[in-house]
Amino acid sequence: MSINIVAPMPGTVSEVLVQVGDVVKADEELIVLEAMKMENPICAPRDGKVKEIKVGEEDKVDTNQALIVLE
Repeated sequence: MSINIVAPMPGTVSEVLVQVGDVVKADEELIVLEAMKMENPICAPRDGKVKEIKVGEEDKVDTNQALIVLE
């Protein structure tokens, strides 16, 4: 079952730490989101495999925007 990992707040993607096909563990950092001059790590909610990355570095994102699809 695939899940979307979404932005918890509006901000700018400062770093994408994974690639499509990577196997990740729960709580592993996937993306660093800069918001209000702070870096916020976005972590995997569970073990899985990165199916799709929907954003790139320097992209502006809104709250609840899909960032990564995990399967």
